[in-house]
Amino acid sequence: MKAMLINLRVWRQPGPNAPGKLVDYTAEDVSPDMSFLEMLDVVNDGLIRKGQDPIAFDSDCREGICGSCGLVVNGVPHGPDPGGTVCQLHMRRFRDGETVTIEPWRARAFPVLKDLVVDRSAFDRIIQAGGFVSVNAGSAPEANGLPVAREVAEQAMDVAQCIACGACVAACKNASAALFTSAKVTHLALLPQGAVERARRVVRMVDQMDHEGFGMCSNEGECQAVCPKEISIASIARMTREYVRAQMSRE
Repeated sequence: MKAMLINLRVWRQPGPNAPGKLVDYTAEDVSPDMSFLEMLDVVNDGLIRKGQDPIAFDSDCREGICGSCGLVVNGVPHGPDPGGTVCQLHMRRFRDGETVTIEPWRARAFPVLKDLVVDRSAFDRIIQAGGFVSVNAGSAPEANGLPVAREVAEQAMDVAQCIACGACVAACKNASAALFTSAKVTHLALLPQGAVERARRVVRMVDQMDHEGFGMCSNEGECQAVCPKEISIASIARMTREYVRAQMSRE
């Protein structure tokens, strides 16, 4: 396949307190087999050769595992391919000569640090608020000591896939973190290992989510639509039930 030319409109912002704007660039000789981040690497190589500041963006594993890459591509978190991260997006998904707009996650709880990099430490604090999981020290437990039904185990593993990328927040008009928080709550709520701190955990995590400034869930499903691990909003309903039950048990 012949090389492509892609017109880019990239959000550039020098720092958290500086104004930002969309800046036009041209990506030339782009191979259709390049990943989206490889294309940005090529653009940055050209900027560095010209003595200009490269575009800042997050990435690590580039295999859709770590969740560090987070870009809004043409208005869609992680781009047009469902069930994948932006690092798994390939340039053959775009047309030669197409204009592509690249922006960071947009949420008050995810302040922009530079260009396309945002501070997602709010997610870390929500997880930390959940606290620990009690375990009995000593010898390994008997294999059948904590039986878990296959259906329950599959449900727990489905939500445990969450990679904390923040696409759910970026897609939600309210910048809600309900899908992320519910995935973490549901994972342990379904398993016997999480039963001891079950009530305390959901209350603390939901309260921390609200404290971080995330918006309320309006149950529209955009979060589910862009989640790279395709986590269902059914977990949000479970989190709500868990939270109400925990609050009632306090009374």
